[in-house]
Amino acid sequence: LGLRARKPELALHQVDAFTDAIFAGNPAAVCVLEEPLPDATMQAIATENNLSETAFNRRTGDDYTIRWFTPTVEIDLCGHATLASAFVVLELLEPQRDVVVFESQKHGALSVRRERDRLAMDFPADPPKRLERFDPDLARALGAGPVEQWLAGYWMVVFECEAQVRSLRPDLVALARMRPGEVIVTAPADDPELDFVSRFFGPGVGIDEDPVTGSAHCVLAPYWAARLGKSRLRARQVSARGGELECVVEGDRVELIGRCVRYSSGRVTI
Repeated sequence: LGLRARKPELALHQVDAFTDAIFAGNPAAVCVLEEPLPDATMQAIATENNLSETAFNRRTGDDYTIRWFTPTVEIDLCGHATLASAFVVLELLEPQRDVVVFESQKHGALSVRRERDRLAMDFPADPPKRLERFDPDLARALGAGPVEQWLAGYWMVVFECEAQVRSLRPDLVALARMRPGEVIVTAPADDPELDFVSRFFGPGVGIDEDPVTGSAHCVLAPYWAARLGKSRLRARQVSARGGELECVVEGDRVELIGRCVRYSSGRVTI
């Protein structure tokens, strides 16, 4: 009898990002590739993982390539899965390194360095533009009227207080129909140790509510830096899991600083 060919296996790690405690922050899957995979296979793996993001990394010279997939689509930029990818490289694969660079298709080189017991990512800033008029459909979909509406890569709406942000129960079907189908909601923080809070809804890309969204802070940080007159900010995303990060605005870049915890490591058979 002939022997059945063994199917290829891939290393897969699940990491909770922007937290120092397991079962908090934002879980991301990190898949380390030795050879390129077809896009359809990467999307199928991300769908099977059913996390807000699966990152695919492959070493090329001293750097790594990176791509990000939600359960339904590939996206251009993801903060928490990049932080999780850096954690895998710097803590598990190459602990002798202090910096890792990920080459992305749209945003070029994204470097992540150690900062004592945290990781600091260098990301592009995405300052929002204020809309002159409120979009009534967006307000209805959120179920509450914001003080301000802004637009960048995502909708961003500003409320007066943290309680309003926490109490939102948006119409996700309606939000999904409104391009870009992703919205940040934010307000000043009640905690004097923090500067602002936020939540992120992305039903248009298959994520009803994201626990902690690094890329959203590329929009949030420039807004709050200008509003508060400070370049270093502390933020909390007040989802059910919750997570915290520090943001440093430097010109057209934002440094996003946080911690990660490994949940699991294993192999994927494809």
